[in-house]
Amino acid sequence: MIESSQSPYTIVPIGIIHSCYREKFGIPRQPGLVKSSSGRLELLPPCNREEMVQGLEAFSHIWIHFLFHEAVADGWRPTVRPPWLGGQKRVGVLASRSPHRPNFMGLSVVRLTGIKKEGKSLFLEIAELDLLDKTPVLDIKPYVAYSDAVPEADSGFIPPPESVARQIIFCEPAAQFCRAYELQTGRRLRQLIMESLGQDPRPASQRRQIREYGMLLWELNVRWQAQGERFLVLSIVAA
Repeated sequence: MIESSQSPYTIVPIGIIHSCYREKFGIPRQPGLVKSSSGRLELLPPCNREEMVQGLEAFSHIWIHFLFHEAVADGWRPTVRPPWLGGQKRVGVLASRSPHRPNFMGLSVVRLTGIKKEGKSLFLEIAELDLLDKTPVLDIKPYVAYSDAVPEADSGFIPPPESVARQIIFCEPAAQFCRAYELQTGRRLRQLIMESLGQDPRPASQRRQIREYGMLLWELNVRWQAQGERFLVLSIVAA
């Protein structure tokens, strides 16, 4: 329940995200950066009705209003340290995209690739996402390019995407796993790993360290190591 100065009201999730990102580490910092990322938005009763999405298939992208559900237990903070400032400088939480917000609400634009009815379940197939698995969805709206995109907008202290050319190398067992997994599932695992590591998911404070990391993608634990701008995929195993 949310209380306003006028009266309390309740927000109930209308859906839930099934994402390739099973933990926060590894999720791109913005949507659209990892083109191979994908998932499904499952609409929950009573919103799993086909008439509620009638006409939505005409749009290439949608806005998703969601809840940062894993941040709720930690509470909100009036100031935060954004990763774009190296995690050192504080700004007001409302000047950031931190999940630790008063109402823990997020907003993301994703590509809509399909709408599927499976039994009594209704799914929106989505891609280019930055959403954690099991994220509750509060609302959906079509993306309207001529009004939602503002080319001359100022992005403040948030820099444009990095243009660093990072070398992604797969050890042979990891490469073999990717080939077998892609044949079995149809998921573009190798490309997803390359694009996700290309964004360098490490915290800014760890980018000079040489250590092994693990990243959950779908049901897989991808083990990798960074050496400067060179990333080595060591192994891939079931999580």
